[in-house]
Amino acid sequence: MATIKDVAKKAHVSVATVSRVINQKGYVNEETKQLVLQAIEELNYVPNELARSLFQKKSHIVAVMMPHLTSY
Repeated sequence: MATIKDVAKKAHVSVATVSRVINQKGYVNEETKQLVLQAIEELNYVPNELARSLFQKKSHIVAVMMPHLTSY
């Protein structure tokens, strides 16, 4: 599984640049953006949602607690 560091290395950019492309925040030169997107596609990079949720302090998970269903 490819990491953001692998994408940065393949695209010859910094991890911060890859992050800006993925999150669509901040300015990235169009040519650089295309290099990063190409590297993401070639490496089949998928952002780690667990790491993202820990950083953002949001998990987008809803927990439901119910009594034993067998009693109904």
